[in-house]
Amino acid sequence: MNNGIEPALPDDYPEIVEVWEASVRATHHFLKEEHIQFFKPLILKEYLKAVQLWCVRNEEKKIVGFLGVAEGNIEMLFIHPSVLGKGIGKKLTYYAIQELKAKKVDVNEQNEQAVGFYHHIGVKTKNRSDLDGLGKPFPILHMEL
Repeated sequence: MNNGIEPALPDDYPEIVEVWEASVRATHHFLKEEHIQFFKPLILKEYLKAVQLWCVRNEEKKIVGFLGVAEGNIEMLFIHPSVLGKGIGKKLTYYAIQELKAKKVDVNEQNEQAVGFYHHIGVKTKNRSDLDGLGKPFPILHMEL
């Protein structure tokens, strides 16, 4: 039983990027417009195909949240701001842990909402990096589930 979680397909990528952008604009206040525009094509053309991708749709069949997992790591978890706080992030995270055997997640330290979410569900910070994976000055918390 997947609780409304389904695999996302390449045809879903444009809609997923829309969810990503809406989520980032609502939660990643530390990013400037130039950063969002830098990451947007990378998400679409590279990052989505590098993960096992799962999504949740609303009653209108629109994607409202998605999860990407690779090699036991939650690489991406983004929820549309219109449904934040409705349990979709928790549902996707538990799916990643229970079904996909995810054990780790890296989170932007400046994304206080995400850090708080993971701490709330029992994820512990194990380490910290001053730079993100591309060498940009966005500190990353390395957390274990």
